[in-house]
Amino acid sequence: MSGSPRSEALFAESLRHTPGGVNSPVRAFRGVGGQPFFVQSARGARITDVDGRELIDYVLTWGPAILGHAHPRVIEAVKAAADRGTSFGIPNPLEVDLAVRVKSLVPSVEKIRFCNSGTEACMSAIRLARGFTRRDTIVKFDGCYHGHGDSLLVKAGSGALTLGNPDSAGVPADFAKHTLVLPFNDPDALRAAFAAHGNTIATVILEVVPANAGLYLPRPGFLELLRELTRAHGSLLIADEVMTGFRVAPGGAQSVFGLVPDLSTFGKIIGGGLPVGAFGGRADVMDLLAPLGPVYQAGTLSGNPLAMAAGLATLDELVAGNAYARLEALGARLQAGMEDAARSAGIPVRFQRIGSMFCAYFVEREVWNLADALHADRARFARFFHGMLDRGVYLAPSQFEAGFLSTAHTEADIDATVRAAAETFRTLA
Repeated sequence: MSGSPRSEALFAESLRHTPGGVNSPVRAFRGVGGQPFFVQSARGARITDVDGRELIDYVLTWGPAILGHAHPRVIEAVKAAADRGTSFGIPNPLEVDLAVRVKSLVPSVEKIRFCNSGTEACMSAIRLARGFTRRDTIVKFDGCYHGHGDSLLVKAGSGALTLGNPDSAGVPADFAKHTLVLPFNDPDALRAAFAAHGNTIATVILEVVPANAGLYLPRPGFLELLRELTRAHGSLLIADEVMTGFRVAPGGAQSVFGLVPDLSTFGKIIGGGLPVGAFGGRADVMDLLAPLGPVYQAGTLSGNPLAMAAGLATLDELVAGNAYARLEALGARLQAGMEDAARSAGIPVRFQRIGSMFCAYFVEREVWNLADALHADRARFARFFHGMLDRGVYLAPSQFEAGFLSTAHTEADIDATVRAAAETFRTLA
């Protein structure tokens, strides 16, 4: 982005102190080239960088800001909680209130435990599933991301039935060998995996709507088959709703697709923008956690009152109003406008969306899994990203990340975004 001298100076300074100059890899813009800008403030659907430039924001702190940035109700709740203390190291009433609220919205959750990140939630849920089943093998799907726990940073083996290989330095091969990686939306691979390994599979974990390789949806029947096979083989099913929970619907993606998992993981929205994670599900499984059972999990800041207050305020605001209908209307408006703009420019774009989550793949083919997504034109996306940024629109800096809408976005924001896209598409033709 041109004309950003303060951001450039801050990034140069940050490189001296922080690996890659960032505290999370995707912020480094490696997928699109260039360097990141630094944000001074955010309000509603807009962020303002340190050079004073205002941008329409579709990253929304990677999903949590479903009400927009600095929503008055959330800020008020956090301030009130902070006045009483930021952390106690002993139970506080807000933990109970948020647990009750989540249970009321997600019927599959009979008990819940809070932690501090989505990674921690997924790691803990897998440990719990292994402890409950007394099995070691876990199944994940190619393109689904469940945090940076050692057992989950695993790429597929050389064939559909081979166990995984480490996808990051520092992950022992002995950890990865217990993870089986399958293609998403492939029922034959799923059946074959359970035929070969069913008696050793502790759990299957999946994003109900994979949103870390762009965004694609489950094919009809795939989730039903997965639920059938896990039940038949005594394996637990974990629905990773860190991104989709309370975003695509009050009950998450599992409510949209009629899935009843054994365990679910949450994050992002339930903390209202503060660090948070949670996992919950069947009471008989959850009761294996310490102090009741032998599966250990703990956290100094788990259930801290600031995150609990922000999460409660966010969920209350979402369910009290007409939030989901508004988000769907905004999403449909954005999708129709973007598709029309791409078609008019003759640019092949597949715009995929569920509710307020979306992704624009620069590809002609349908996208149902990671293999399909990898056919996208990443170089063209990079040019599109920078063209949109120069026109005042901030999208996720990777072809393989989802975008988000908030209730703070307006029809005028959507229309301005579509106009910017039309101009940018014409430069790509």
